[in-house]
Amino acid sequence: MTRGRRGKLAMATAALGIGLLSVTGCGYINAQQTTEQYSASDGTRTDLGPLQLRNMMIVSDGEDKPGRVIGAVYNTSANDVTLAINGAGGSQTQVPVKKNSYVLLNDSADPAILSTSGGKPGSLVEVTIREDGTNLDAKFKMPVLDATITDYKKYLPTAEPTSSSTASGTATPSSTPSETPSETPSETPTP
Repeated sequence: MTRGRRGKLAMATAALGIGLLSVTGCGYINAQQTTEQYSASDGTRTDLGPLQLRNMMIVSDGEDKPGRVIGAVYNTSANDVTLAINGAGGSQTQVPVKKNSYVLLNDSADPAILSTSGGKPGSLVEVTIREDGTNLDAKFKMPVLDATITDYKKYLPTAEPTSSSTASGTATPSSTPSETPSETPSETPTP
């Protein structure tokens, strides 16, 4: 191989290498998303000692209105623990979690309600979380969401209904439809 041919071959190889780098350069410079831990949801996540908080958020109608905390809390320890969540204006809620278990706050019969959400829907609010077993605490940011997404409407905290409105609202509709059908058939056969 002559000296000129070697030079041309070296230049062609360099040009091919630069061309390949320009095509695949994004993958070389940017990290793959699958290697990064992130919350692929509306909520946020954090760990506190043996507790792992996942997809945590507050559902509320407004800044000064009550907010329900939803998400999942996993306890990886061999002891029962209680997670305390302290929000704005002294609001607080507690979540007991059994050892080596988890609690889904979305499905919980005893909802975790803060007396005030501390932020407008669409904002991030800072709360303090505390685990009673090790006395660990940390600051943590959670998004505040409202019923704009219809899936969250069922989690909005509502005022407790009064006994008179519940009783009158339930009794009237159920007694009226049952009386009407039973009277109509009994009157028709008597002619």
